Amino acid sequence: MALDVHRAVEAVWRIEGARIVAALAKTTGDFGLAEDVAQEALAEALQTWPEQGVPSNAGAWLTAVAKRRAIDAWRRRARLDERHREIAHGLAEASDLDWQPIDDDLLRLVFTACHPALSRESQVALTLRVVGGLSTTEIARMLLVPVATVQARITRAKKTLAAAEVPFETPDPPEWRARLAGVLGVVYLIFTEGYAATAGARWTRPDLADEALRLGRVLAGLMPREPEVHGLVALMELQRSRFAARETAAGEPVLLADQDRSRWDRGQIARGRAALQRADAEARARRVGRGPYALQAGIAECHAVAASVEATDWERIVLLYEALGRLAPNPIVDLNRAVAVSMATGPATALRIVDEIAAGGALRGSHLLPSVRGELLAQLGRVAEARTEFEAAASLTPNEAQQAVLRGKAAALPPAL
Repeated sequence: MALDVHRAVEAVWRIEGARIVAALAKTTGDFGLAEDVAQEALAEALQTWPEQGVPSNAGAWLTAVAKRRAIDAWRRRARLDERHREIAHGLAEASDLDWQPIDDDLLRLVFTACHPALSRESQVALTLRVVGGLSTTEIARMLLVPVATVQARITRAKKTLAAAEVPFETPDPPEWRARLAGVLGVVYLIFTEGYAATAGARWTRPDLADEALRLGRVLAGLMPREPEVHGLVALMELQRSRFAARETAAGEPVLLADQDRSRWDRGQIARGRAALQRADAEARARRVGRGPYALQAGIAECHAVAASVEATDWERIVLLYEALGRLAPNPIVDLNRAVAVSMATGPATALRIVDEIAAGGALRGSHLLPSVRGELLAQLGRVAEARTEFEAAASLTPNEAQQAVLRGKAAALPPAL
C-alpha cells in the first residue's frame, strides 16, 4: 500500500507540480517560499495518504496544505503585516478579479523566472527545474554541462532573486521582449526533453512536449508580431506530429527511416506549416530573415512533406543547417548537419565533420557523437569501429530505450572481416 501511495504522490507531482508551484508563487509572491512549502506538502502527503487514502483532487489537496505551510512560515518570521493578512484572507478562495496581462500561471512563472537580474544560464536552469520539473541531471545533459554547474546556477538564481527582493509578479507587457529569448529557450528545452527524454524507460515524454506546445501557443497569442514565437510553435507542431510513429505500442523507439508516415498527424503538420508561414510573414514585415527556431522549423517541414527518407530534400536541409550554424553556433547543430550531409553527398564527407566536432571536445560525454559516428562508420564498411562506437554511445545514455536501440545496432552489424 505504501508503495502505491508513493507512486501516486510521484504521479501527482509529475502532472501537477509545476502548476502547484506557479499557483503558490502567485499567492505568496516569493519563489523560494513557494518551492519550499510545495515540498513540505509532498512530505505531508506521504505521511497522511497511506492512512486516509489519496484525495479525489490530489493537486488541490497539495496546494491547500502548501498554502497553510506558507502562512506558518510567515508567522515564524513574525511578519504579520498587511501582506500576510492579504495572503491569509485569500486561502479559502483566491480572487482572480484583478487583471493580469498573462492569464496563465505557468507562463507567468516562466516570464518571472526569466528576470533580467539573472544570467541567461541561470534563467534556463531555474525555470527548467521548476516549470519543467526536470532533475538537475536531466538539465545538465540537455545543456551539456556538469551536474554541479546546474546545481550552482539554480542555487545562485534563488539567492539573487531573494537578495534583490525581486517581486514574484507578472512583468508588464513592455518588459516582455527583454525576457523573450529566455522564455523561448526554456519552452524549447522543455519540448526537447519531451521529444527525446534524457533518462527513463521511454524515448518520449508526451506530457512535457504537450505542455511546452501549449505554452508556445499561449505565447503566440500574447506576442503575435514576434516572428520567433511563431517559429518555435511551428517547430513544436511539426515535431509533435510524428510522435505516434516514433514508438511502438510497447514504447520501443522507431527511427525516422522506419516510421510509418501514414501515422504522422497531418492536421498538426498543417498547423505547423501555417505557423511557419506566419513567422516568415512577420519576419518580412521587419525586414529580417528567419531566426533559429524558424530555421529548425524549416528543417522539420522538409521531413514532414517528404514521402520517404529517400525523397527528402537533403540538399535544402544541409543549407538550412549551415544557416542555423552561422546564426546560432552549436555542436549539436553541426552534428545534425553532418547527418544531412551523409544523406546528401555520402558518409565520407560527413565523417570528417564529425571528427572535427570530436576534436573540439564540446560533446565529450554525450552519446550523440559516437552514435552518429557509428552510423557513418557502418555505412563505410568499417564494422569493428562502428560496433565500438555504438557500444560507447549506449554506455553514455541513461535512457533505457536509447540504450536498447544502440545495442541493437551494434548486434546487427555483420562480423568484421
